[in-house]
Amino acid sequence: MSAITIYTTPTCPYCLAAKALLTNKGLSYREINVQNDRPTALALIERTGRRTVPQIFIGDTHVGGFDDLNALETAGRLEPLLEANAVR
Repeated sequence: MSAITIYTTPTCPYCLAAKALLTNKGLSYREINVQNDRPTALALIERTGRRTVPQIFIGDTHVGGFDDLNALETAGRLEPLLEANAVR
């Protein structure tokens, strides 16, 4: 089973919204707080090219941030991505 991983900081409203969306869908996820973890934050920037949080991965697929996750959900494309990565 592929996992959902979300990189966050504690006070980020978009992080909270992304976690709420996933929770409301009954999905579990692994949260990685990058606020005081500079090496992880730098590795995330190198991996995604983005400096913002949240950054969400479904399996090895980089979804992006909350806006990207919400757009997938709105377009009906989140479920197929989850199924393709066997996430539940």
